Amino acid sequence: MIVTVEWMERWFETFNISYFDAQLPLPVMALSRARTRLGQMAFKRVSRWGKVRLYDFKISMTTYYDMTDRQAKSVLLHEMIHYAIAYTGLRDTSSHGVVFRGLMDNLNRKYGWDIRVMTSTKGWKVSEQVKAKKTLRGPQTYLMLAIEMHDGKYYLSRVNPSFAMGIERKVRALREVRHHQWYTTQESYFEDYPQVRSLRGRRISKADYSKLLHVLQETEIDV
Repeated sequence: MIVTVEWMERWFETFNISYFDAQLPLPVMALSRARTRLGQMAFKRVSRWGKVRLYDFKISMTTYYDMTDRQAKSVLLHEMIHYAIAYTGLRDTSSHGVVFRGLMDNLNRKYGWDIRVMTSTKGWKVSEQVKAKKTLRGPQTYLMLAIEMHDGKYYLSRVNPSFAMGIERKVRALREVRHHQWYTTQESYFEDYPQVRSLRGRRISKADYSKLLHVLQETEIDV
């Protein structure tokens, strides 16, 4: 199924009554086309006389995937937990801290949901609309950064080209980096890599590092 705003609103009201004592006002519901972010809860913040007030709450879900009913509902519940914590003014230890995990574990244990802090989309079905756009656009070229550290660790990143120059300057300044190289590729394997805007990457083994470099073409980033 491809989620819609109507679907989100209907199930929000159902879950609000069933699990949140009907305390949560209906926020703005929106759709995104994000590949790596399945859902998001956002709000605005204002501070007056030393007190912080949160307002304009919004929950978004992606239409990138053709999700199962259970997958979509678990994503919505994940964002509703964030909303409940923010709206009621609860303080958590982090974004997915003690309070979040307690609420998540309670829903999973009592009602059999599969809400997770991090959800792998490996094997998830991409929506037909996204597939059609990819076919029309043709193969995508990815900008990759491979890094070998002095401590023997290896990292690989898919970089947003607009941020490549800034990342290149940061890499050059790091003494911990033994070697780095930029590459381009059209291999669909790298579609699952999140496109980063800062210096971070996926740690991989030396064997995988060497293997992957064979399907990449070297390029340079001028600064």
